[in-house]
This record gives sequence, C-alpha cells and structure tokens, in this order.
Amino acid sequence: MKFDWRFNVFGKPWIWSYLGAFLVWLAAILFTHGYGAGGMLTAALALAVFSVIAGVAQMFVITLGPGNVDLSLPANIGLASAVAMKMMNGSDSLIAVGFLAALASGVCIGIFNYLLIWLLRIPPIISTLSASFIIQSAGISYGRGLQIKPPPGYAEFTSAQIAGIPFLAIGTAIFTIGIGVILHRTIYGRSVLAIGQNTRAAWLAGVSVERVRLGTYVLSGALGGICGSLLAGYFRGSSLEIGDEYLLASIAVVVIGGTSVSGGKANVPGLWGGALFLVLLLTMLNTFGVSAGVRFLVTGLVIIGVIVAAGGPRSVR
Repeated sequence: MKFDWRFNVFGKPWIWSYLGAFLVWLAAILFTHGYGAGGMLTAALALAVFSVIAGVAQMFVITLGPGNVDLSLPANIGLASAVAMKMMNGSDSLIAVGFLAALASGVCIGIFNYLLIWLLRIPPIISTLSASFIIQSAGISYGRGLQIKPPPGYAEFTSAQIAGIPFLAIGTAIFTIGIGVILHRTIYGRSVLAIGQNTRAAWLAGVSVERVRLGTYVLSGALGGICGSLLAGYFRGSSLEIGDEYLLASIAVVVIGGTSVSGGKANVPGLWGGALFLVLLLTMLNTFGVSAGVRFLVTGLVIIGVIVAAGGPRSVR
C-alpha cells in the first residue's frame, strides 16, 4: 500500500476550523492584552467536550444520508440530566446508578426515534422533532421543575483538571479516537458510510440497512444521555433546557468539521476544530462586551460563512 504524506490543506477543508479557532482566540487575547489566555483555552476545552459528544451523535445520524438528523437531541439531553441527578440524589455512592440510568434513558429515546421512522414511515427529521415534544413532556412530568445538585464527587470529576487540561477533555479525546476507529475500521462504521453513499447499493452488497439505522439512532440517543449526565455535573444541577443550545451547535460542529450533509462522508478530527471554533467565538464576543442580540447575529452569520467555506464539495450521487 502506498501512502501520500503530502499535506494538502485545500483537500481537507475542516482544517480551516482549527485555524479559525486560533484566530478567534488570538483576537480575544489581543483585546485583553494577553490577560487570561491560558484560562480561556482551558474553559474552551471544557465546554467543547459537550459539543463534541453531541456532535459525534449527530455525525453518525447525518452520515446515514439526506434527511437524517436527530432533532430530539436537546430534549434527550435535558431529560437525561434530570434522570441522572434524581437517581444520584446527591450521593456519591449512587453516581454509577444515575449515570447508567441516564444512558438507559438515551437508549430508549434512540429506539423510540427509530420505531417512529420504521413503523410509521415518518421522515427522520419529522419523527425526531415530534419525539422531542414527547420527551419534553415526559421531562416536565418527571423533573417537575426541581433542580437537584449533583453528588460532590461527580461535580468534582466533571470539572477536574490535569496540568490545566480538563480531565473530561482528555477522556473525550480518547473517546473520539475510538470513534474514528469504529467509523473507518469496523463493519458497522463502514456500513454507515455505505448507506449514506447509496442505500440501495449497500443493501445489494449485503448490508443490513435497517439494523444499522437502528444501531445509529440508539448510539445517538445513548450519547445524548451521556452528554446530559455530564452537563448536569459540570453545571451543578439538572435542567430541561440544558441541552437547547446543542441542536444547531451539534449540526454546525458536524458540518464545519467536514462531514457531508448529503451523507456518506464523516470526519471525526474536525469535530474538535468546529467545537473549539464555536466556543471561542462566543468567548470572544463576550470579551468584547457585545449585547446578546449582536452575539446571536454575528454567531449565525459566521457559522453560515464557515459552513459554506468549510463544508467541502457536495457528494456526487
């Protein structure tokens, strides 16, 4: 096998997300005359973790092909945060129970999403949107507006650092390496890519299309559950709205990271670049002291511009 080690930045448009993140960070520290530069990176890494986890979930679903997107992810995250905190009940001895309960909640949501798509033949974008309203209703009934604090040990774990690097960031980096191996070196990962490129051809080649779809939506649901549990620990409490920002953010991170919205092409390393870019962009706007309305406007315009520039060529079908 012959390897080409030449670095072609134009052939890897997701690399621009890392460059964009660096330029945004540079602009912020120039404005503050270098004050808090290291702390800004540490905070960005800590917050980027949650966008990366949600991005991995969304990436697998989007890679299945046009129309596949998990719009129930924010509601899933919110419900999982409530389930985790309620099961942990502030006790360190119940951390594993609460975490597994949040994971199980996400898995059930993933199965529910797939059943809506498969049994009722509802398009994925409609079924997951409909499911989100059902999940939100269940969350309101379950959580009843209570904000339960996480166990001290769990809160400490989610905010722990090693040499200024968040422990969760290290763990998530290892996790994304494993995801890259799964995507490109396993039958399941290659099946997801094949289905996204051409569903009929994948089926004729012997790929169990429906089984892979089920596994993908379950994976997305499970990662949403994990994300909700970790967010509740990091922000010191559960909230049904804790996942709201991860709907568009997860999609933007995926596309900025080099995954094709038309399916069949995914990129794991780019998720970190997209997540860091978005987090540092918001940090820079906050540093400049702009109003919330201006932050939303600038963020939206920049995301659109970066998606157009970094999205790469459209897949040819």
